[in-house]
Amino acid sequence: MTTTEVRREIKRRVDHLSSDQLPLASELIAYLEEQESIAATQELLDIPGFLEAFRRAKQQEAEGKLVPLEDINNSGGHHA
Repeated sequence: MTTTEVRREIKRRVDHLSSDQLPLASELIAYLEEQESIAATQELLDIPGFLEAFRRAKQQEAEGKLVPLEDINNSGGHHA
């Protein structure tokens, strides 16, 4: 079954639920979303040096030391 077919099937099933069951379905989907987010965060944290690089980037952002991507793209790849 393709992703599109699965989404259609889920929508069909949700459309047939009683109004009493909709909150439970919503909670289940929210739980699945949260689990996916936790897994993605853990993937990033498992990359050696990621957390320190992220902290440095946040500090540079706070200090106004970041260069907008548009400026990098428009410079032809050369730093000013």
